[in-house]
Amino acid sequence: MKIYELDLNQVDKIIENALHEDIQDGDITTDSLFSEDIDCKAIIKAKEAGILSGISVARLVFEKFDSSIEWEEEKSDGHSLCVGDILANIKGNQRHLLTAERVALNILQRMSGISTLTSKYVEEVSGLKAKIVDTRKTVPGIRVLEKYAVTVGGGYNHRFGLFDGVMIKDNHIKLAGSIKNSVEKVRSKLGNKFKIEVETTNLKEVEEALSSGVDIIMLDNMDTDTMSEAVELISGKALIEASGGITLENVRKVAETGVDFISVGALTHSANALDLSIDML
Repeated sequence: MKIYELDLNQVDKIIENALHEDIQDGDITTDSLFSEDIDCKAIIKAKEAGILSGISVARLVFEKFDSSIEWEEEKSDGHSLCVGDILANIKGNQRHLLTAERVALNILQRMSGISTLTSKYVEEVSGLKAKIVDTRKTVPGIRVLEKYAVTVGGGYNHRFGLFDGVMIKDNHIKLAGSIKNSVEKVRSKLGNKFKIEVETTNLKEVEEALSSGVDIIMLDNMDTDTMSEAVELISGKALIEASGGITLENVRKVAETGVDFISVGALTHSANALDLSIDML
């Protein structure tokens, strides 16, 4: 499993697209109310406890409008927030701050929500070897932000996309005929360039994956008793990932089976935005 750091070129494109979506021909409310270039101050404040993520991205949003903005960061990514905490002090053109605030806040709240939820899963498996990892179940277009937010919360990244890791899933297996056929075809094309992961749903498939010499075996939607049997069967011959139906209520029990990784789609597809605000002073 990997950790994907923020690619500033990708982040810049995300910000550009988000601002265009929101503003297009102009902020008609702000532009109607304020014609003069007058500076004002603002603060970003926590209205809910959680883990901060994306503060540097929020700053970049404001800097798109005003490169001379004065930004004083009070909290950094990974910081545990309490209600009322000030995250940043801002000073700049009032029209620019008003126009940029929603996009900056949307990104900051989304990323912080993911980091906060991830940290709860990580805490649940504390003391066990299992690592919490994300999936490709992300909002289209902002995956780089969401995967970064997972790492801020203490989790790890699975493959970034279809291009950087082999995962043979159930539909691949159905169309290729078997796990054995699937693995052989991938190896004939790619050799040892990538590790091969195979999704399994029962012990018979686990045995087939083992005999095919795969690197990682996913135990998909198995109950914990079956997972424990699978871990014993695999016995260190491959890394083991548990997936499917993982919740905060059962994640520790899953980790106790001895798996190496637990993938949780909810980290990105079901995280609630953390409640933050930008207040003009």
